[in-house]
Amino acid sequence: MLSILLLLQTRDRVRATELAHRLEVSPRTIYRDVESLSTAGVPVYAERGRHGGIALLPGFRTDVTGLTADEAAALFVLAAQGAHTALGLDGALGSALRKVMAALPAAHRPAAEQMSRRVLIDPDRWMADPRPHADLQSLHAAVFADCRVRLRYRHSDTPAPRTYTVDPYGLVAKAGVWYLVADHRGAPRLFRAERVAAAHLTDTPVRRRDGAELAQVWEGLRHQVEHRPGEVRVRARVRTRRLDMFLRIVGGRAAAPQQTPETPGEWTEVDLTYPALGGVNQLLQFGADAEVLAPPEAVALAARSVRALAALYADA
Repeated sequence: MLSILLLLQTRDRVRATELAHRLEVSPRTIYRDVESLSTAGVPVYAERGRHGGIALLPGFRTDVTGLTADEAAALFVLAAQGAHTALGLDGALGSALRKVMAALPAAHRPAAEQMSRRVLIDPDRWMADPRPHADLQSLHAAVFADCRVRLRYRHSDTPAPRTYTVDPYGLVAKAGVWYLVADHRGAPRLFRAERVAAAHLTDTPVRRRDGAELAQVWEGLRHQVEHRPGEVRVRARVRTRRLDMFLRIVGGRAAAPQQTPETPGEWTEVDLTYPALGGVNQLLQFGADAEVLAPPEAVALAARSVRALAALYADA
């Protein structure tokens, strides 16, 4: 009945046969539902004849969604985020938004329509390499099956896939990259979706830890990635005119920059965090516009790397 009401609010008059076709029911069911709507107080009526059909009294509308203008606008931002595309839900989202649009009060519609035209969210970074294919639809089906999943998974440091039997919590999209969050032997793990070579459902029911939910498990894993034990903290200085570019490239590894008192304006000091000492070599790409200041072992490593590069190009 709700679907009939939504359709009638977008059209002046609709034939019962068309409604039956759109909703995949019989015309008799349509007439029965229309009678129920009328009994419930909805001013709906049927007209016979060549130009007849089912219609609502002119001017009648009802806000069946209960959404405010801001809530309706927020929903239409979802259409720009791309996650539904990766999951094969384009058609379902489009259909859902059309239904919401039809149900909105006339005063709310312009804001919702404008939001979808004026806000675009692209989750990929500039000049990012094309993402390898990830079979998200198989993983999506797996996380809803409530069964254990057998994965063939390729790690970044090994060419041959390994086999894992996991208990999935769900899928997470992080900065355009999809991850499967699951327990392996009772411990939380992250599996990058594009590295999953195959995913097969088993007949064994999933065994999630009591009280553990996807958001909670993800937060714990994210904290582990961002705060790994043994991290190396590095201080460097960057020419201020290159600071914006520098911060875009190093991203979240940099803390809030500090101006250098000795040479105000020319250099800016930046603290960075790397999972290992070798990460300091990232700064060599900035040439003479960046200098490693501390700790001493990071300075020594950068110096060795520079000497090795100089030797490589000695004959140039």
